Amino acid sequence: MNKIILFTITLLLQGGLCFGQKPVSVSSKAAGEKFEHFWSKSVGAGRANEGLRAGWLEQLEKVQQNCGFEYVRFHGIFHDDMFPIFEKDGKYTYNWQYIDDLFDRMLDLNVRPFVELAFFPTPLAAENSKTQFWWKANITPDESKYDEWYNLVQAFTQHCVDRYGIDEVLTWYFEVWNEPNLYYGFFDGTKSQYFELYKQSVLAVRSVDERLKVGGPSSSNFVADGRYDGEVESRDGDLITFTADNINDLEWKGSWIVDFLEYCEKEELPVDFISTHPYPTDYPFNPNTGKGKDFSRYVNSTKDDMEWLNEVIKNSAYPTAEIHLTEWNTSPNSRDAMHDFLPPAAYIAKVNLDCIGLANSLAFWTFTDIFEEKGGGESIFHGGFGMINYQGLVKPSYHAYRMLHQLGDEKIYHNDYLFVSRKSGDGKIVALAYNYPEDHYNAVPSSIKKIDQHKNGKSRSLDFNLSDLKSGTMFKIEVLDWESGNIYDYWEQMGKPEPPTREQIKVMKNYAENLDTDLVSADENGEVSFQRTLAPWSLVLIEQVN
Repeated sequence: MNKIILFTITLLLQGGLCFGQKPVSVSSKAAGEKFEHFWSKSVGAGRANEGLRAGWLEQLEKVQQNCGFEYVRFHGIFHDDMFPIFEKDGKYTYNWQYIDDLFDRMLDLNVRPFVELAFFPTPLAAENSKTQFWWKANITPDESKYDEWYNLVQAFTQHCVDRYGIDEVLTWYFEVWNEPNLYYGFFDGTKSQYFELYKQSVLAVRSVDERLKVGGPSSSNFVADGRYDGEVESRDGDLITFTADNINDLEWKGSWIVDFLEYCEKEELPVDFISTHPYPTDYPFNPNTGKGKDFSRYVNSTKDDMEWLNEVIKNSAYPTAEIHLTEWNTSPNSRDAMHDFLPPAAYIAKVNLDCIGLANSLAFWTFTDIFEEKGGGESIFHGGFGMINYQGLVKPSYHAYRMLHQLGDEKIYHNDYLFVSRKSGDGKIVALAYNYPEDHYNAVPSSIKKIDQHKNGKSRSLDFNLSDLKSGTMFKIEVLDWESGNIYDYWEQMGKPEPPTREQIKVMKNYAENLDTDLVSADENGEVSFQRTLAPWSLVLIEQVN
């Protein structure tokens, strides 16, 4: 019996086909449009010191090889646990051993640092500086020590050039700080103090070589009110997000970005790239209750934010500045249970494919659960950001990036659930189908809703015909859904062993990594048909193998 018929019978047994939707027919010879894999340009991690661990490095090697990540960004390169500076008798000396160890190992794995210049080492922080995280990152600036900050950044940059060569370091990015607009979070200072910090940082980096790439302001999520318009975050009550009938009808804008560009123009400072974090969520503070409230925006909010950012940059003094969105996930909560489940995979696929051409990078936060902003995870699955958990078990988000990485570099078809590409090198076709259910478009999947509410999403039919192939051309079909690659549910069925034994971890890794797979081939006319019901939040990779 023909393999295609067998495949179709299998799909019917798996749950039936959805008819009534017009089939998609694509020629493998159709004209293609070149595009960049901006989703694999960069990925996030927790803090620099975590990168000195064997597990962190093993997982970085895995995502580099299978997801194609070129850069990794993390906090704390100048934190005290990296020992970058020593003070004795009022004099400073620098120590790069720990940073060298980390950078050497990253580069050996073909991953470059996306350098975040932060936080203040204790000798350069304000006296009695406020701190962030359990590891006490210093976040209070002391402007009387900005000269010493300049010297630190200059010495660090010069050391990197001396050690790795200018040609290598010219490929790096130097980002000034992390989310300085969050006065109650990561920068216990004013907007003006951050702008001066940027000035000293960019002048220090550029003093080594004027071609080195520097940018900012690395601000947090977009907002629909004026809480960041002043020198520090206002918490006295613009409640438009609380009172709006539909938050997705509001006008959302990036934090500090317009002011930052105007400041740099006035001071004649270079801006090689703009960075910000377009999480599809918001946590406004309500002075009436004394609490914040989490809101999840609709599925296209990240695209809206990118389009806003492109327009602002185009009309600024820096129209050629690159756009690097250096943190992004379904939410910025490192204890959001949804991060461990299937729905984020479909969200990752949809947003990245819908946003091709709108940014130079969209960095998933993070590649690993070896991540300790709130300390260690209390469970092997605790809603951590990572696409791989502490034990090395890959989550559905990992498969989303692995599948995106398999795509070619020429787009030949794209609709709301199917992306068909071709590899310019060998002409092979790779397609990715995904079902982000339309009945969930109004809000990005997060722990605001229970997981059972997402399992009830609507299915979608895939009816896709591919022509102009050689007879016998074979395709591998991989399926990520609730029954395949959904490691959390599998762990739950095992009784949630905590922690799993070494043998259990081996079994779990095998389940998590090996998706349901079929092979189909083109008929004697060089045609092949792919028909199936896409369960809610599922992904299907269709990859030519010969």
